[in-house]
Amino acid sequence: MARDYGEGLSLNMSSSSILEDASLRTGLDDFGSMDFVGRLEMWLGEVAQDPDRLGIGNLSLRNSCVRYVANRLLTQDLLRRHPEIHDIKIERPIIIVGLPRTGTTHLLNVLSADERLRSMPLWESYEPIPLSNQANSSDGVDPRYTRCAKEWEQMQMVTPHVALMHPMDPDHVHEEIELMLPDFSSYNLEWVARCPQWRDYYLSQDQTPHYEYMHTMLKVMTFLRPRNRWILKSPQHFEQIGPLMKTFPDATIVMTHRDPVSVIQSAATMMTYAARMAYRTIDPGWYIDYWTDRIEKLLTAAVRDLHLIPTGQRFDVRFDEFMSDDQKMIDRVFDFAGHSLDEHASKQIAERLKARSRDGQATVVYDVRADFNREPKDIRERFQSYIETFNVATEVK
Repeated sequence: MARDYGEGLSLNMSSSSILEDASLRTGLDDFGSMDFVGRLEMWLGEVAQDPDRLGIGNLSLRNSCVRYVANRLLTQDLLRRHPEIHDIKIERPIIIVGLPRTGTTHLLNVLSADERLRSMPLWESYEPIPLSNQANSSDGVDPRYTRCAKEWEQMQMVTPHVALMHPMDPDHVHEEIELMLPDFSSYNLEWVARCPQWRDYYLSQDQTPHYEYMHTMLKVMTFLRPRNRWILKSPQHFEQIGPLMKTFPDATIVMTHRDPVSVIQSAATMMTYAARMAYRTIDPGWYIDYWTDRIEKLLTAAVRDLHLIPTGQRFDVRFDEFMSDDQKMIDRVFDFAGHSLDEHASKQIAERLKARSRDGQATVVYDVRADFNREPKDIRERFQSYIETFNVATEVK
């Protein structure tokens, strides 16, 4: 039904129409530097060139782009009215850096249960700054939360297996890569579109300016809801250690590690399943090959740039150790980061661990042989340098 609805739409996918809609939504027209438009047009152009793309996929991307530009407008307006935001310091953040599907989301959500730390729930990451013409509902619910909750309901109905693999409920603590999207530069597009041209452009560009944009967004969010110390995470940082450390030189880096075969079969399974809502043809071979290559690029960059993290600022978390005793690992991470837990914080974390337990819940079975006709050993041999560097345990035989 959703696919049929999308095919009946007549969408204007031009950058000018997206900027116009964002201005109408916010009542603002100061975008700041306009260099982002060229990157936006690269996103739209590559998608438009793909004849296999479905209308519902294009609608989702267009809606997201309008939201990103609206967030840019709202940020520019807030900074103009409150220039003191630029003076806010983001000091000693705890930043989780690891491949997708390596427990980074679970680790982030559990650590952020300590409310003394500043984290970013999904609803807030989608719309960091409220619209001036929208008030909370009569029962005090922020309309941004309501919109995010509706998206989560739709996700559970339309792609229930993706919802199992990667929950996106409004209270789920999200990653700060969302804050780069108003500047239209990150690897995020690769998760919603087949976009090798964008990947190659993104990887060829110094991402430091876009990390600085994200840094400014964190200042904005600190201004709106203050805390002393941020906890963050994004798999993208694995291949952007240089820009990350330039932007946050005093960060504690928590680096997660897992068997690359497990990572790849999980990512490719999720992407292949989700593709039914964006593409006419589902191509499992494309996704397993793309994400094998993509994970290799991420890991190669991480091993290459590991020396850029100052001594005493990196803590390694191996997936098997984390899964065997998550409470012990959480204590070790906080101890390394110099963040002591009081009785209240310990209780919050224990409650979060219990709430996030998957005992008795439905799970997705990942099988790289049955689903993608690939042998684990053939995939794993591409990652020996990473596996040896971090002593990564083999999961998929």
